[in-house]
Amino acid sequence: MEKDRWNLEDIYQNQDEWEKDFGKVEMLLSEAGEFQVRLGECADSFFGALHLSAQIQELIVKVHSYARMKLDEDNANPLAQALFGRAAALLTRVETALSFITPEILSLPEGTVSNFRHDSRFALYCHYLDDVFRQKPHTLTGIEEQLVARTGEITRTPDDFFKMLNNADLTFPKIRDDQENEVEVTKGNFIKLMQNRNRRVRYEAFQALYGTYQKLENTFASALNAAIKRDIFYASVRRHQSARSAALFADHIPSAVYDSLVQTVRSNLGEMHRYMKLRKKILGLDQLYMYDIYVPLAEDVKWVIPFPDAVAMLKNGVAVMGDSYLEILSRGLGSRWVDLYERKGKTGGAYCDSIYGVHPFLLLNYQNNLDSAFTLAHEMGHALHFYYSSQEQPFIYSHPAIFTAEVASTVHESLLMEHLLQTTSDRDERDKKIYLLNYYLEIFRGTLFRQTMFAEFEKIIHEKAENGEALTSYFLKEAYHELNTAYHGEGMVVDAEIDMEWARIPHFYDAFYVYKYATGLSAAVSLVQQILTKGTPAVERYLSFLNKGGSDYPLNLLQEAGVDMASPHPVQDAINRFSGLLDELEALSGVG
Repeated sequence: MEKDRWNLEDIYQNQDEWEKDFGKVEMLLSEAGEFQVRLGECADSFFGALHLSAQIQELIVKVHSYARMKLDEDNANPLAQALFGRAAALLTRVETALSFITPEILSLPEGTVSNFRHDSRFALYCHYLDDVFRQKPHTLTGIEEQLVARTGEITRTPDDFFKMLNNADLTFPKIRDDQENEVEVTKGNFIKLMQNRNRRVRYEAFQALYGTYQKLENTFASALNAAIKRDIFYASVRRHQSARSAALFADHIPSAVYDSLVQTVRSNLGEMHRYMKLRKKILGLDQLYMYDIYVPLAEDVKWVIPFPDAVAMLKNGVAVMGDSYLEILSRGLGSRWVDLYERKGKTGGAYCDSIYGVHPFLLLNYQNNLDSAFTLAHEMGHALHFYYSSQEQPFIYSHPAIFTAEVASTVHESLLMEHLLQTTSDRDERDKKIYLLNYYLEIFRGTLFRQTMFAEFEKIIHEKAENGEALTSYFLKEAYHELNTAYHGEGMVVDAEIDMEWARIPHFYDAFYVYKYATGLSAAVSLVQQILTKGTPAVERYLSFLNKGGSDYPLNLLQEAGVDMASPHPVQDAINRFSGLLDELEALSGVG
């Protein structure tokens, strides 16, 4: 139904409008060349180049995002494929045409730029220019920057290859559900099948999904290997110590933050192992397998959550943020910001994209369960962050860094869960309370422990490639198996099929991204506890954090919001909350 699909006409009424902006980008690109080698002439030239660059980037984001979302509606649509291809090529041209700006700024005498910055027009670009000068050791000459920019379309090939293979070409077998009906396994319904109380259904779904990836293990390994070589190439070209250092540099995150996350989680894996042992006891299993870790622990709870119910739950959960916040959320959900249900050819998973001057858009594949309700909460957290920052910040600072964006999304999840736990009775709704406690534990398992395991995997495979060693499918499976064993504990059976899970994780094509989910949860848990216990002052600090978008570095913004991510304390506090939830579940279940 139309109401269940996002309205991309809010961006462009038709393709003719898109073509006009496409042409406008091309026209502005022709003007950009006029500023080359002229930035130091006068303040007007310097400001003109910065202003034109911002105009072009705002337009290309709009043009490119529209084309990508049209493709995401149906990856098999040849017209959408062509539209996206043109947009991707134009993006590369933009990157190439504007690549002279940063190296030319850095080549100017220090006093020249300092004098220009006395002009009030440059107040807008203060943080931008500070960040440019931070990049000086990793910036190339103008000609070199152009050459690197021209590689963009080629080096996106691993991502495009993975996306087409994973979303358009890959099909999975059918299995029998718990009613003996045939059902096709899809990426969208996989978790729902894994939550089925019938162990045979879980096992067959697990085998069907990973068995399909297993048949193409060398193909997926080649695609991931190409993406990692690209990461290493760019890091080397820009004189970073490693691909990880290059990835962290953009957010101005010290490697120590990444290492501290891994070390803190590693030192607390006993809590994760305790959770696996408790799960085994509650389910009454002799052995716990990987296909047993998603099934709800409250046997009698069958919680079907249609989308309108999920919306109502979310509104109740975030009501503490105030009437204005709630009104924006309600308006978005009632104005077709969301593409809701799974369709053949539609991109799997979920994301939020925000078009400056329009509004955020959410892609979901809603499945009428609690997991989908929390995915809605997560993506709407992104949406509200983008909305607030777009209202308060100019385009260049409107998109928060991913490091902070994942905090906002996870704050939504935590607020929703804390509300549900508080409004569920231990006595009258015991099974539901167990279900919720288990679900919250699963958020920690999936977001803190699992994403940190992913972060370790990324570090391992990048370092191996940087040492000149081959990333064969055998090595990838072996490394992934060892990590699963360490994180889940030797008391659990780590099925060989899970060794292929790396092949279906799209985030591995965006190097060193996933650790931000783990740090995001840690920061979010801290912020939510402050919001719930300190009220208005904490809410105001949080809304100020949202308003600031990307106008400062992530660690600075979080520090102002009340969380010090440069220390291990937020991660340890999150693990302590996980431990407390385990204590509650043990007491309520009576099997601890």
